[in-house]
Amino acid sequence: MNSMLIAIAENIPLIAGLVLANYVLAAVCAVREIGASRTSQGSIAWLLSLAFLPFPTAIIYLVFGWKYFDSYALTRLQVRQSRLIRSEELAVIDRDTGAQWPVQLRASGMPFLAGNRVELLIDGEATFRSIFDAIAEARSYVLVQFYIIRDDRLGQQLADRLIERARAGVRVHVLFDDVGSGELPTRYKQRLRAEGIEVFGFNHRHRFLRVFGPMRINYRNHRKNVVVDGKVAWTGGLNVGVEYLGEDKRFGHWRDTQLKVEGPAVSSFALIFQEDWLWATGRPLQLAPPREITEPGAVSALVMATGPADKIEACPIAFTDIIGQSRQRLWVVSPYFVPDTDMRTALYAAALRDVDVRIMLPSKPDHMLVWLASNAHADAMVEHGVGVYRYRGGFLHQKVILMDDRIAGVGSVNFDNRSFAINFEMTVWLAERSAVQEVEDMLVKDFARCHQVTREDVRTRPPLQRFISQAARLLSPVL
Repeated sequence: MNSMLIAIAENIPLIAGLVLANYVLAAVCAVREIGASRTSQGSIAWLLSLAFLPFPTAIIYLVFGWKYFDSYALTRLQVRQSRLIRSEELAVIDRDTGAQWPVQLRASGMPFLAGNRVELLIDGEATFRSIFDAIAEARSYVLVQFYIIRDDRLGQQLADRLIERARAGVRVHVLFDDVGSGELPTRYKQRLRAEGIEVFGFNHRHRFLRVFGPMRINYRNHRKNVVVDGKVAWTGGLNVGVEYLGEDKRFGHWRDTQLKVEGPAVSSFALIFQEDWLWATGRPLQLAPPREITEPGAVSALVMATGPADKIEACPIAFTDIIGQSRQRLWVVSPYFVPDTDMRTALYAAALRDVDVRIMLPSKPDHMLVWLASNAHADAMVEHGVGVYRYRGGFLHQKVILMDDRIAGVGSVNFDNRSFAINFEMTVWLAERSAVQEVEDMLVKDFARCHQVTREDVRTRPPLQRFISQAARLLSPVL
């Protein structure tokens, strides 16, 4: 005991210096939070914690609270300014549809492009069969971006196909998220690089972000974006892992949706990949555009990329506008349902307008804390007259929104604050009747495999379960 006191006494200057440094860091974090505040509730919570408990709050704030992506906006500007728009591209810009959906148009900074053919790919087998077939036909380049890439059977199949194309002289570029693919072994990346394939984590160039490694659970790149030769592209909910094929016994059948797009809108997919690539590597990615822009279909599509670098809250603004315009039907499908106050209010208002508001959610959890918070929010929806449906055909992971007969969105966005404000995400808005009808037909089949939650279900839940769910709900802003 005496020796411990002596050691402390000898190190008083060092301890005092560390304490002072922590207070200075807490003060810097407080100033930063005031200047970058998005919600008063969240900021007040941070400020009180920094004032009364500077350690470890200051360290926690660096991980969860400090936004590091201001320079991404400059990266986006650099890529978009350097892009030469050809006269053929101007011809496929759908100004009439853009005028009907000005919020989505301006929030995304991208135009609606006409002349696309789109296909809904149901579940993993159909999705990866489609992607692998197109990769086998690639002649110029392949761009691959997933939140999760695993070194399992599916991951190895992807690697094999990419290597085969690289050996044939095709340029191959791969991006993954540092957190989502945190368990991807070095040998997997080295195998690809040995064949001339460029592989990078999203935060590869940003050392401060990488220092935190798996702790950086905020600000993930959650996009799924595959582009082949600038002619065909995919996005949706699926990542690279055998569980997405339904081969994990814990989840069983994995219900997911990927959107395949052919036509002018593929250029928007490629542009988004170029922006992420420049951020990750510091090097611009020059892609030769197709020799001619073909119009294989009649669907008008807008590809919207959103994230923490947006100057305005593009994703929640776009979704709130869709909810607010609904008059007959609003169907939302998401594995995670943790809406903020504005989203809850918009949904309640739609229900009061007698809109058929339905929320489709999974019946089983994959992330328990998010699941508990989602249950609390879902129960509140039921009490306010919103239809909540639990999917019983396996684990539900698709991210889809359908409004009236006018517009549908498919992409990577979950209905939670993380997707709306924290993650980098993608949504494809489809504003053509046949495409909207296809989404409707798909969801009607899914609703047939659901159980609708009743008020009686909510009121008879065990008190402890309701308490735990309400407690988890308090963490909604960071889940």
